[in-house]
Amino acid sequence: MAEERLNPLNDFAFQKAMGEKGDEVQLTAFLNAVLKRTGKDRIESVEILEDTDLPAETVGGKAGKLDVLARLVDDTMVDIEIQLHNEYNMERRSLDYWARHYIKGIKSGQDYSLLPAVICVNILDFGYIPLEEFHTSFHIYEDRHKEYMLTDALELHFLDMVKFRKQPEKDIRHDPLHRWLVYFDKYSPISLIEEVLKMDPAIQKMQEKIDWIQGNPDLFRAYLRYEKAASDEVTRINGARREGRQEGRQEGRQKEKLEIARNLKRMGISAEQIAQGTGLSAEEIAKL
Repeated sequence: MAEERLNPLNDFAFQKAMGEKGDEVQLTAFLNAVLKRTGKDRIESVEILEDTDLPAETVGGKAGKLDVLARLVDDTMVDIEIQLHNEYNMERRSLDYWARHYIKGIKSGQDYSLLPAVICVNILDFGYIPLEEFHTSFHIYEDRHKEYMLTDALELHFLDMVKFRKQPEKDIRHDPLHRWLVYFDKYSPISLIEEVLKMDPAIQKMQEKIDWIQGNPDLFRAYLRYEKAASDEVTRINGARREGRQEGRQEGRQKEKLEIARNLKRMGISAEQIAQGTGLSAEEIAKL
């Protein structure tokens, strides 16, 4: 592994290392870690689906591409998505992906029992779910009887990398999900990554694909394009936030001036003096 390792949560790198034919070992291990499948419930194999394009009507009128899409032996569909910045739509976006996978599972005239269960796993590099846990999962339960689940057809998981980084202890020896998230975290020390790689053959398999990307000039250039696009998006979002804060401050100062001018007007101060003291125009003062 190179000292300067690639970011495994780069969209291009993740899809290449987890979502192509031949990546079944690492994908199966990751899903078992997320879904807590052990013993007889353990996922033994997955079918990776490489047709991950979404039609233009899927996401707000724009074409899209899923990160990783797979089918389990019981026909359950699994969609894994990486989101590195907050667009404030993640729960609805995940439901949109779930719904489209769900309805695609049946043809006209077929029995509804043939509709597949769909699991969506969302890896987020920002705080989103306002709960303490870094791993949250959602199903459909009856409002007054939380123990009763209506159906297992819907299952949404959110993995919060920000909260995971703040975990005082990373239980890499006993918890495979901790190992995976340590590996995914671009801020993890190289020494910790090397320890995880020694423990987990499936993570080793993913690292081999990452090394392959880093050693292939064409793939590495594609990786860098995705990194630049992610940085540009973060810059855009931060710039919009700064502009919003600046506009808010300016609006606040204007309201303060108007309130002062209103009070001075009540006291009988002339419009000319109010204008000199507040910087407001004669027209603005006349409207008060």
